[in-house]
Amino acid sequence: MGRADALAAAHGVPGLVLMENAGRAVAEAAVAVAPRAGAAIAVACGPGNNGGDGFVAARLLREQGYQVRLGLLGSRESLKGDAAAMAQRWGEPVEPLAATTVAGADLIIDALFGAGLSRPLDGIAADVVGAINVSGTPVVAVDVPSGLDGTTGTSSGPVVQATCTVTFFRLKPGHLLLPGRALCGEVLVADIGIPEQALQEIGARTFVNRPTLWRKAYPWPRIDGHKYTRGHAVVVSGPAESTGAARMGARGALRAGAGLVTVVGSVTATAVNATHLTAVMIKGVGGDAALGEFLSDVRRNAALIGPGAGVGAGTAATVLTVLASPAAVVLDADALTSFAPGESQEPVRATGFGFVVRGTEPAPTPEGLFSAIKARKAPVVLTPHEGEFKRLFGEFAGPSAGSKLERTRRAAETSGAVVILKGPDTVIASPDGRAAINDNAPPWLATAGSGDVLAGLVTGLLAQSMPAFEAACAAVWLHGECAKRLGVGLIAEDLPEALPQVLQTLQTQR
Repeated sequence: MGRADALAAAHGVPGLVLMENAGRAVAEAAVAVAPRAGAAIAVACGPGNNGGDGFVAARLLREQGYQVRLGLLGSRESLKGDAAAMAQRWGEPVEPLAATTVAGADLIIDALFGAGLSRPLDGIAADVVGAINVSGTPVVAVDVPSGLDGTTGTSSGPVVQATCTVTFFRLKPGHLLLPGRALCGEVLVADIGIPEQALQEIGARTFVNRPTLWRKAYPWPRIDGHKYTRGHAVVVSGPAESTGAARMGARGALRAGAGLVTVVGSVTATAVNATHLTAVMIKGVGGDAALGEFLSDVRRNAALIGPGAGVGAGTAATVLTVLASPAAVVLDADALTSFAPGESQEPVRATGFGFVVRGTEPAPTPEGLFSAIKARKAPVVLTPHEGEFKRLFGEFAGPSAGSKLERTRRAAETSGAVVILKGPDTVIASPDGRAAINDNAPPWLATAGSGDVLAGLVTGLLAQSMPAFEAACAAVWLHGECAKRLGVGLIAEDLPEALPQVLQTLQTQR
């Protein structure tokens, strides 16, 4: 926000105007949350601009007849700039902030610290946060709940549990990443007068995953299109006893709009798949060489490998075969873990293609996978959950590795692939530095097979030549919307069938 404020000033919007508008937005939220007109409101103000917003809100609420008690962390004389000016306009008593400041209030406004805080709260501030949290009183937080790092969504100390958070101009990563999202309550984004041009000048590289981010790139059917112009997606099946995951991926690719979808597998796997598939084609191949030949045809536009493949050197060898093709590639599940250190010491037949006799080839490594990805022209998308991410990108998974956003960005840069780090706060990152945070996934999406469907959605969009970062973002968002529409009790097989209605709604908003 500091840079946005400075750019706003450069465009002729004074800081005092921004602060007045911010405080007004907080006051409006407080009125909406307060249990009754004239309620007792405690305002906890910090020593910076967040505290200045609190002074504005306190003044406006007092003018509306609310009983306002204001406590300040630090001395009034130490306030500077716009915050000092707003404290002067308050013109009412200011008490030293203490835990007793919030006692007996009907509503608390947390204006202690904003999104820029990166240290743990201590002393009086920590005591007040503790008192707020045990009070059970509704809380309106200014910018972010105090104690929360607005960049990472994490904290190493106490954090206010807010009922509602009022932020300004744009959401911050801390509003979207866990545990921050759970601490913010309802988040309201207020327009305080920062011009849109400021965002362009900042050159934002982190986005909320919304259709506005990728709608223009979405491959909507053309009036002159047909199945061959809508791309051919290939899904590599696991062995006969674990073919279901590939079929779910194939169904996702088909519903995402791929004109043709083929599941390829060993002869035994193909026999199983044949009893379950109709609109999806099947093809038996006898080994990696035959698979490579099949994928060498430039009409095979995208390929998915990993769901149900099995972990081992055999799967790793097949992955390298797929990466040697001209197709866009999605690597999921076992295709990732097969390159993790210590995971492929013993050979397994896995997909039925790449049996590798132990000792004849070096063990697969993450570096080997990343080299193969960087050596190709067509894009690659990796779709790990936290466990798979930790195994493949071990150096980025420790407690000192940074936020989920930072870790995903580093993984994309290191691997040369677009990375989807899955979870309730999925992050999508591109090797070029762009990243998006997704926030529409309901908790009931956590069910076996949902990741296979997601991988299929990405593959289906890539098959239609949608750019990889946009395809990944679109697939993640559509996946979440399907789950929201289905509700509690969904199973993975339901997700592709919900996609037509979600797409129809999206199309009407074009």
